Amino acid sequence: MSLLVARGVRKTFAGIVALDDVDLEVEPGELVGLIGPNGAGKTTLFNCLLGITRPDRGSVGFAGRDLARMPVYRRARLGIGRTFQRVELFSGMTVRDHLLVAERARRGDGALWKDVLGLGRLRRDEVDRSERTLELLGLADVADRPIESLSLGRGRLVEVGRALMTEPRLLMLDEPSSGLDRSETDALVATLHQVHRERDIAIVLVEHDVDMVRGFVSRLYVMDFGRVIASGATTDVLGDELVRRAYLGGAAP
Repeated sequence: MSLLVARGVRKTFAGIVALDDVDLEVEPGELVGLIGPNGAGKTTLFNCLLGITRPDRGSVGFAGRDLARMPVYRRARLGIGRTFQRVELFSGMTVRDHLLVAERARRGDGALWKDVLGLGRLRRDEVDRSERTLELLGLADVADRPIESLSLGRGRLVEVGRALMTEPRLLMLDEPSSGLDRSETDALVATLHQVHRERDIAIVLVEHDVDMVRGFVSRLYVMDFGRVIASGATTDVLGDELVRRAYLGGAAP
């Protein structure tokens, strides 16, 4: 059974069609990319899958459950994690703090307000889980540094770590290479491969960096004007003439 299934998703804004009967599937543990030019509908689809935006018609299911009226926080607790196109981190908090707050939010035991006030008493299992995630992402050496002192590349990894603390079965990454140079992007890809090997989670990557997409995902969807114009194995899709014209300007990828 597919992990994530979207069927016939349509969304309009003031009469403008942003999504036109979009279908998408993700299998457990699969690495899937979603690319397209600006305005293609990628972000709108992303938001419909996450529950931020409600589609006008169509369906979204996760692990056999209909997500139609399910709010964002409940989708997260089902096992959908995400990062943001713009880094969304909290000033005045350390790297470790970000992971621990995400752990409290996952548990949903009402102790989150204590973390905000710095009054929460840490449990051994919380500390252990955060340490394992810090090690996995190569952040152990900066765990107690304020988030403001980190490079953008490491800030992106903190976002990934925060998402991993929710124990997702599906991790949705919204343009994680945005603002990174090539060496930082390559390091991010290597870390994401390590995360995938160790956690065996599915990852959906929305991205403009074609080199990153080519080196990371095994299957690819391409959108243009709100529709999926190509899907399939990454190498095959990137070599498609229609994709080159619509997204790559006619140049061979």
